[in-house]
Amino acid sequence: MIRRIHHIAVAVEALGSVADSLTTVLDRDPGEPEDVTAARTVAQFFTVGESRIELAAPMGEDSPIGKYLAKKGPGIHHICLEVDDLAAEVERMRAAGLRFVTDDIQSGAHGSQIIFLHPKSTGGVLIELQQAAD
Repeated sequence: MIRRIHHIAVAVEALGSVADSLTTVLDRDPGEPEDVTAARTVAQFFTVGESRIELAAPMGEDSPIGKYLAKKGPGIHHICLEVDDLAAEVERMRAAGLRFVTDDIQSGAHGSQIIFLHPKSTGGVLIELQQAAD
């Protein structure tokens, strides 16, 4: 079952000035940056109510976020939905004909498990499904 919007991710060239701006806008400090090596991304999260805003910076130009930035520039990258049982949701969505960016569930930030729905299956919106670590 889908529980909530976990976060909205924003692709950025670097965390520094964007994190400083959001600190002012949101009147709160972000969490510490985290290297998400499986995605070759550095992520930093601001908590806003029950959801978060993620700043996602590339570890290199050839990382997925680096390629996105080269093609589209900085901005909203994806919406993340928190689920109770990721494997069951993937099976349900595949049975309904939805496509995923990868075949397998990956490791995400904070020890979570993630997978991305292909934007061609969701009207052009990149959607991440995430199950929190136990």
